[in-house]
Amino acid sequence: MDALSYEEAREQLVAVVSKLEAGGTSLEDSLALWERGEALARRCEEWLEGARKRLAAARKDS
Repeated sequence: MDALSYEEAREQLVAVVSKLEAGGTSLEDSLALWERGEALARRCEEWLEGARKRLAAARKDS
């Protein structure tokens, strides 16, 4: 998970959400997809928080 770029994590998250919205999976598979989606969402948030910090530092330095 840590090796995923923001774009890769976001693409995978979109795919997970699509699968969950489509339905037709077992409860166990749905739970696994949900857990994967949560992990991907956290990864995206980590990337975004890092970007916010970099922007704030750049603004401070200029």
